Amino acid sequence: MGQEIDWGAFEAVLLDLDGVITPTAEVHQRAWASLFADYDYTDADYLAHIDGKPRYDGVRTFLASRGIALPEGDPTDPPGDDTVCALGNRKDATFNALLDAEGIEPYPGTMAVLDLLDSLDTPQAVVSSSKNARRVLHAAGLGDRFGVVVDGIVAAEHALPGKPEPDTFLHAAGLLGAAPAATAVVEDAVSGVAAGRAGGFALVLGIDRGGNREALAGAGAHLVVDDLAETLGGAAP
Repeated sequence: MGQEIDWGAFEAVLLDLDGVITPTAEVHQRAWASLFADYDYTDADYLAHIDGKPRYDGVRTFLASRGIALPEGDPTDPPGDDTVCALGNRKDATFNALLDAEGIEPYPGTMAVLDLLDSLDTPQAVVSSSKNARRVLHAAGLGDRFGVVVDGIVAAEHALPGKPEPDTFLHAAGLLGAAPAATAVVEDAVSGVAAGRAGGFALVLGIDRGGNREALAGAGAHLVVDDLAETLGGAAP
């Protein structure tokens, strides 16, 4: 079955960042693995409890899977182990150290689709649960590419619940002046796919970067590909 998509059919395209535009999902996974090294953490825990969620939600959900409850704490807590926020901030510090040391390059297939969307004058937005989204975009040389970035900081400012709720996607579509029923969502996380379907978007495209295809389809993805280059058909790089 062909995977080619008519990208010109959409009023706008909303893309998650980590695992969709940049391979930062791998960096996040390593940071989470370091954080929870003493909790018998596995790669399956990332997909089941953390992937796509705001950072503190990921901490809380993972700990609950181990029957552990910690005080919530405050976002100003220094990195540590005593509260949900302290753990989340320790993960953030580890992630930023890895990003600074190694840098990041965007996926070529995604860049090919973004270039096509530019040629079609189709507006695009980044919709990410991460509060590091703008930092990652700058590290990837994409700091000025997107006029609309709805990240964890924007979500907090506007009291928008995170994925799997659709609010961040709906907010981004509104900023672009696009109707959800004419807008595409591109996600690599189950929670993000669920958010896209809950928002009634025209296309919810899942990207399987390894071992998540069935879960993405089960969450409601209309189509799942390994890389966005597949959607370009004969125009793929």
